[in-house]
Amino acid sequence: MLSISLGPLALPVAPLLLLAALWLAILVARRLAGSEAAQAERAVWGAAVAGLIAARIGHVLMHARPYLDSPWAVLDLRDGGWEDSVGVAVAALWLAERCRTRPGLRRPVVAGSLAGMCAWVLGSVAVLAAGGEAARTPAPDIALAELDGGRTLRLPEALQGRPAVVNLWASWCGPCRAEMPVLDAARRRDTDIRFLLVNQGESAAVVRAYLQREGLSSDGVWLDADKALGPAVGSQGLPTTLFFDAQGRRVHAHLGALNDAALQVRLKQLRER
Repeated sequence: MLSISLGPLALPVAPLLLLAALWLAILVARRLAGSEAAQAERAVWGAAVAGLIAARIGHVLMHARPYLDSPWAVLDLRDGGWEDSVGVAVAALWLAERCRTRPGLRRPVVAGSLAGMCAWVLGSVAVLAAGGEAARTPAPDIALAELDGGRTLRLPEALQGRPAVVNLWASWCGPCRAEMPVLDAARRRDTDIRFLLVNQGESAAVVRAYLQREGLSSDGVWLDADKALGPAVGSQGLPTTLFFDAQGRRVHAHLGALNDAALQVRLKQLRER
């Protein structure tokens, strides 16, 4: 499960889990803090903000080269680039310092933090059990039609036993249109990776007209006329990008547009598997 539907919106599960865990941590901390409830809430909020900033900085520093080539991508928090261990460590240090200076906050803040952490871990396990982003599940057996070649292949066969990026997109989707030039350039540049750009539910004529209008290549473009791939991988929104290893196992997934720096990071990780 990569996303859930809320009316016309498709929301990624991971940030929702984090928000739910933060809400629980604040609730528990306030309940136990008594007259210091406001101070306990500020401590938890401060730890969360410090942890998120540190997790982002840690990710950027660990993958500096792609971000040096695209400096503005550092601010694109939608790309999913976070170093969880760094964020947790900095949040813990923040809370330790707050509890040192205000001993009365120790019990409520520690209890709230543990409650939030448990909620986050249990939620993440539940998402993985439902086929979440790092579930290492095999590629679903969905039939896809090649736009230009005329072939119809099942997805596992179309991956050709190579590391692969499978992108679900549509021409009416704004984030998809913003992302397509990035994927097209990566397909040309990273020839050791298989790229399948799988259009969802549009006709061949509509897809060809869009590609011609935008000056994009039709190589690697496939059609999923029944829009079967999204439900098969637990995604309710577009664009969705799936990363498969050479054994055809899904090793990562991302809902939303990817910038070039984030894509390069994921491709590097894919090659190292």
